This record gives sequence, C-alpha cells and structure tokens, in this order.
Amino acid sequence: ANLLHGSVSKSYIVGDSSGWIVPPNKDSQFYVHWASNKTFTVGDTLVFNFDDREDDVAMVTKSCFDDCNFETEFLRSALLSNSPARVTLNRTGKQYFICTGYTAQDYNPTVFHCSAGQKLSINVVKASAPPASAPSPTP
Repeated sequence: ANLLHGSVSKSYIVGDSSGWIVPPNKDSQFYVHWASNKTFTVGDTLVFNFDDREDDVAMVTKSCFDDCNFETEFLRSALLSNSPARVTLNRTGKQYFICTGYTAQDYNPTVFHCSAGQKLSINVVKASAPPASAPSPTP
C-alpha cells in the first residue's frame, strides 16, 4: 500500500538544550549557528524555553532586530513572556525575534540581552507540496 505523506510540520527548540538565553560569552553567532543547518517552513513551530523572570520573546522588524532598539516600534502584543513560548511560523520570509530583557547588577553595567546576542533571525520557506503517489511496482 502506498502512503501519501504531506509535509510534516516540525517543532524546533530554539537553542536546543541551552534554550533561549544570553549566549555563553555573549557570542553573537550563537543563534546564527543554531539556525544555520535548519530549514524552517510554514507550519513549523519555534519553542522558546527561558526564565520567565528575566527573558521574553519579541517578534520585531529587521531594523529593530539590527539595532536591538525595541522602544520605537515595539508592539506589546508581540511580546511573549511565559515560557515555553510557542510561535507557529505562518508566513514565508525573514522573521526576527529578540529578548527585551536586561540584567542589572550592582557595580556592573546593565547587560541588555539582545545586544549580548539573544536574538534570532530565520528565513521561512513555503511548505513543499506532498509528493505525487509513486506507481505501484508490478510483480
């Protein structure tokens, strides 16, 4: 019997076991590397695991992503502050996510999480059409 499989949507844990964090050593390439070997398609889900007290996920524009400046065009409705935050990818094209959190410690400069590398940019492609049924092999 031939089984037809449409495209199966996937769930991706952002940052894998590290989760959605300020990258170790504030490595700005941490999430770039994480996303580099993945193909994100419409219907897939991103799962952000984080500490609700310190982190969040904001869906932002490219300029906001580039500058880590979410004050000017930040939409409160696009802020996810409960972990795990699930985002279903529902359109093609570039999508941008940042953390708006910051860490303030006595005698140390405030660390803004986005500037420290807690940001993710992905490209979402159209889900592939289900394959046509293959002809049955003749005995």
